[in-house]
Amino acid sequence: MDYTHGVYRLSRADASASVLLPATLPLEQKAVKQLLDFAAVRSADGAHAVCKACATPDFHPGSVVPVGTVVATASDFVIPASIGTDINCGMRLITTGLTLAAFRQIEPQLQAYLTRTLLQNGRDVPLHTQSYRALFDDGPLAFIDSLHAGGLWSQVDAQRLADELGACIGLDSFQAGSRCAPDALVGAREVIRDPCLGTPGGGNHFVEFQCVDAVLDRHAAYAAGLRADDVVLMIHSGSRDLGFYVGQRWMDRARAAWPAGLKHPDSGLYGLAGALAQEYLTAMGTAARYAWANRLVLAELVRQALAAVAGVTASRLVVDVPHNVVLQEHGWNVHRKGATPAHDGDLALIPGSMGDASYLALGLGQSDWLWSCSHGAGRRMRRQDVRRMRQPESDGSWRCVTLREERRIEEAPQAYKPIGPVIDAQEQAGLIRPVARLRPLLTFKA
Repeated sequence: MDYTHGVYRLSRADASASVLLPATLPLEQKAVKQLLDFAAVRSADGAHAVCKACATPDFHPGSVVPVGTVVATASDFVIPASIGTDINCGMRLITTGLTLAAFRQIEPQLQAYLTRTLLQNGRDVPLHTQSYRALFDDGPLAFIDSLHAGGLWSQVDAQRLADELGACIGLDSFQAGSRCAPDALVGAREVIRDPCLGTPGGGNHFVEFQCVDAVLDRHAAYAAGLRADDVVLMIHSGSRDLGFYVGQRWMDRARAAWPAGLKHPDSGLYGLAGALAQEYLTAMGTAARYAWANRLVLAELVRQALAAVAGVTASRLVVDVPHNVVLQEHGWNVHRKGATPAHDGDLALIPGSMGDASYLALGLGQSDWLWSCSHGAGRRMRRQDVRRMRQPESDGSWRCVTLREERRIEEAPQAYKPIGPVIDAQEQAGLIRPVARLRPLLTFKA
């Protein structure tokens, strides 16, 4: 192992990888082993293998694959366990039309409204099964066009949603099909109220109001519609039960496809090649489109609340970006496990914690790091360890609204790396250019 200019060069007989990590942050040996295991994945016949592997500064151990990892394979080879079940977990940032002063005036009413909507099943989001079929078979625009008046959809500006599709990174590249979705979503029933649609999910997912604390690139911030003291909303969520349905089935299928009598890989990581790889990408894309729709609904629920509480309707999408998905780029399948696309000129979102800043950044298209940046600060403590510490209530510098006390403990700011060194390392390495620093105001966790 070599460490030069903030980069670890890792290697063993069957694999190599690079990790961008400032010297002030620890390199965890479990994550190193997981990364090299990931980089060593090959097809059973040895004809397909990982072409390049690297990790961003939020690098830390995962259940099988480390978080913050980016791996490139040939376009006909995929590794389903690299994405797992939270397919197209990602971020969405919208403006609210409020300044910090205006937000403070309505904060109590807004908190009460959204507690009912987001945490107490107070939402009304009816969908025809034909809308899900449109989403999976024909795409996001067809989904928007298929929406019927009723519940949330009676107040939605469909033209605004259509206009915002261009700000959704990678969305137009997903292949999908209703045949890959469970019958509960695409079957014969006319109208359903999906219990997962419009929910953030557990763990580190959230819905958070933030304030533009500092403008770091005034031209890019202006283009994004952001000014100092603006209040924005950041959403972190994924594909919920549909992601689990697709991800688990395909991890099982990849293992079952391993030839009988051939020793299984110790890592438990299996690749799929050829037609099976394409089938996986279609199934993954189905869950990915659902994740986009889930974040869209969460944003529309907040827009509904802003209109009801404050009469504010001047909200716009800044960016929607995935960080847990396979995208076909530059002739490769680029697997990102907790890493964000950062192509030249594209916006990226890098959250910190409930008590630390988040960043809007511009990607610089650094090919050495597979056109990627970190998806956050990265955990520095496992949830089990944080639970044992029994962190005290917030000192007032951060506010978390949740019905589950363990969320406030497990996701306390102390559980995460400081965001500053993570951003600085990526800026110095040419991965990103920071545009705006966003300070957390009020966080909702399910």
